[in-house]
Order: sequence, then structure tokens, then C-alpha cells
Amino acid sequence: MASTVPLMTAEAFVPIGFEAPTSLRTDDFRLEPLGPQHHESDHGAWMSSIEHIRSTTGWTDWRWPPREGLTLEENRGDLERHADDFARRAGFTFTVLEPHHDDVIGCVYLYPSGSDDWDVMVKSWVRADKSELDAPLADSVARWLDTDWPWQRVDRGGR
Repeated sequence: MASTVPLMTAEAFVPIGFEAPTSLRTDDFRLEPLGPQHHESDHGAWMSSIEHIRSTTGWTDWRWPPREGLTLEENRGDLERHADDFARRAGFTFTVLEPHHDDVIGCVYLYPSGSDDWDVMVKSWVRADKSELDAPLADSVARWLDTDWPWQRVDRGGR
């Protein structure tokens, strides 16, 4: 009997040949792969919203973002790691940008779940001054995962 489980690469958690989407657009925001080109705006976005992010559903049990923050250099290294994960198909991190300019207003993370119950763990945050976009972002990403991504069992972190 043929297997219904898609073939996976050793490092990736998406099927071989799967083309990962690289954008999502709504009237309120747009997503693109996070990379070092976003480091200053990304750093400013989360540094201005540490307590807000740490109190967001899905983040309350995490140690990120660190309360003391990170330097720009440390943040750039973190973004380089996320970009490398994307290139290797080991995880997919997207920056959330204003719809018509490159101001970072949040982030979305798609990574393998640490639980056998889930295929993917999804986390997202928005800046404190954009908190009204938290639910619309999470809902838009959920619909996007249903239509454009290969996973069946999505851990939305309580959303």
C-alpha cells in the first residue's frame, strides 16, 4: 500500500518539491520572509513592545523576547539564523510590514512542533501600538496555512 505521508528532506519539514509561499497581503499588513535587511526596523518593533509580546497568547510561557532586549548586532544574528532556516526549509519566519511601506509591525514564525501531536507550531506578534491587528493577523495566517501550506495539524498556540 502506498504511503500517504509526503516525503520530507532530512532538514526540512515540508514535502520535497514544495514551494514555500513568500508573501501574504491584506489591507492591513503584508508578510515577506524575515532577513537581516529588516534588522533595524525589526529590532525597534519588538524592543518597543517586549511586555506586550510576552503577554500575547502563545508567548506567555516563552523566554523571548528577553526583558533586557538584545543589541542590534545580536538581533541581526537572530535574523540571519531565521533567513538560513527559511533557505534550508527548516523553519519559515515572516516579517509583518505596513501594507505600503517597510515599517515592521510584527512577525510570524512557522517551525516544527516539539510535539508528535502537531506538524507545525505557529506564533505571531505585533507591536503594542498595532495590537488591534493581533487577531486579524493570526486569523489571516490560519487561513493561509489551510490554503497554501502542506500541514494538517497546526498548533496555533491557543489562538
